[in-house]
Amino acid sequence: MDTAREFLENITAGELADRVSQLRFAPHKPHAEPSFYEYSILRGVRVDSVRLDSTLYCSFTVPARLTDITGKLSAGAIASLVDEIGAAAIHKCGKPMGVSVDMSISYISDAKMNDELVITSRCLGQRGNYHGTGVLIRNRTTGEIVAQGRHSLFSLPATASKL
Repeated sequence: MDTAREFLENITAGELADRVSQLRFAPHKPHAEPSFYEYSILRGVRVDSVRLDSTLYCSFTVPARLTDITGKLSAGAIASLVDEIGAAAIHKCGKPMGVSVDMSISYISDAKMNDELVITSRCLGQRGNYHGTGVLIRNRTTGEIVAQGRHSLFSLPATASKL
């Protein structure tokens, strides 16, 4: 830790900019492979069933990588699950993948590392290209609701662009 601190204290802004400019990352191929973000959040989520009304039922065991310093599932991880699994419900409705417009999340109780969660996501409705989903995260053992979210997405029609 001290070595890292010394390195950061002794490096100039110009040296840091030079080093950062030398970093190379392969570009992400959307819809062809998961991004690092999607892989980190969704790794471990199992889809248990999908109903005809496009309701997704998923299971998830809370991993250490998504917990905060107190060992509880972090609020950011919950928001990411609402975002990703809400979008999956829209995709299951046969709509193109959308862009998140709005999310509202009620954090109701805690989930700890290794807790088994049940995540239910369903399409709430659509007006034009604007879609709404509801996501409920519940502790499988206790039955307590961990979080409840509403997620709105906007999707472009699945037609070719005229640009």
